[in-house]
Amino acid sequence: MSYDTITYEVDAHVATITLNRPEKMNSIGVDMIHDLVDAIERIDADDDVRCAVVTGAGRVFCAGADLSKREETFVVDKYEDEFVASRDGARAVALALYNSPKPFIAAINGSAVGFGLTVTLPMDIRICADSAKLGFVFSRRGMIIDAAASWFLPRIVSLSWAADWAYSGRMFSADEALRAGLVRELRPATEVLPAARAIATEIAAASPVSVSFTKALLWRASTADSPLLALDLDSAALRELGARPDCAEGVQAFLDRRPPQFTSKVSTDMPAVYRWWERNADER
Repeated sequence: MSYDTITYEVDAHVATITLNRPEKMNSIGVDMIHDLVDAIERIDADDDVRCAVVTGAGRVFCAGADLSKREETFVVDKYEDEFVASRDGARAVALALYNSPKPFIAAINGSAVGFGLTVTLPMDIRICADSAKLGFVFSRRGMIIDAAASWFLPRIVSLSWAADWAYSGRMFSADEALRAGLVRELRPATEVLPAARAIATEIAAASPVSVSFTKALLWRASTADSPLLALDLDSAALRELGARPDCAEGVQAFLDRRPPQFTSKVSTDMPAVYRWWERNADER
């Protein structure tokens, strides 16, 4: 399947989504919302894909929402038929990323503003160009932060950093983003995508079931009121996974001093207790 606003490719178990409107600084409109949600769901359904990278074409990662409708851009009731599943686009993409069993890495190859930055928050790892300018500029447009950034951002950085950026709507440097912990590392713009793919390749070499279950634990169990939920989930999953072929292969590969060859599939081999995560996803 081809897309109008993004490109999609898979190589060595890693999918790469590229926001592909460089003439519009990869701004996100309704068509790109549909394309992104479809691509994420495609990744979810493909057992050959174990990790995904999202980047931008050209010199900018994403300039945020397409403002071509000018002051009517955010008037939802006038364009109700244009939104995904009767929800606004930011919500649709954020939920698709959050519910995905696969890890996503943001390769922020250039400046990222507004929705172009909040869209990276439900992703798991962010690599950023050292020259990039970033900004949660919503308050300067008379709006509020979108894509559940009020939930994601304080979990990634401190509440103080989140408040500073979200209240002021100011632009900030990649160096500041690194100091605050918003991004994992900085690279020259031309090295961002290769660095992200190297991380994705390393993740893809691990057991896909182990990675997907761990992602669910990190995003959901880590926000529970106590460690009891995590302990219950750990115990149930460990009992089941310990008798699986991937565990035997991982141990034998370690003893043989060779790379493991895992065969589990996220679509069919998740531990029974994973229904906890799927049930919570359905409720959303």
